[in-house]
Amino acid sequence: MRRFAAWLYDLLVVVSLLMVAGFIYFGLTALALELGWISLGGHQDMAAMLGASHWYQLCLLAVALFFYCWFWRTSGQTIGMRAWRLRVQNIDGSRLRWAQCVIRAACALLGLGNIWLLFNPSTKLALQDKIAHCEMIVMSKQLNKRLLDKKADEK
Repeated sequence: MRRFAAWLYDLLVVVSLLMVAGFIYFGLTALALELGWISLGGHQDMAAMLGASHWYQLCLLAVALFFYCWFWRTSGQTIGMRAWRLRVQNIDGSRLRWAQCVIRAACALLGLGNIWLLFNPSTKLALQDKIAHCEMIVMSKQLNKRLLDKKADEK
């Protein structure tokens, strides 16, 4: 349940980031149309053009991927994971490498990789953890507070 709750928290953050990215992409596209750098082509309006654009979809995917990979790489915790005292790390306790973060995100299948836990409860590894060779731990309240205080002191 902790994983699901953290996923839900993070989903809200990612949706807001996607809205901001979409707003920026929309604005830049409107500017490019106004300057005559691009045209609508066969599309009715700019929304239809963006909906059919693979570059736009790739941009949104990159934003979501960067969100997860940045947090997993730098602290092992996304915002939702902090709230639920979860941390992703290597088996030896070290931080994930960038390649592991990308592999983990790809294998998570939008959170469906956690269903793997239902079939293998003894391992406590979701599909993305197993493939990326990492683990998700539940931290004590003291350890979580100490890590959060350390981050606050660094700022």
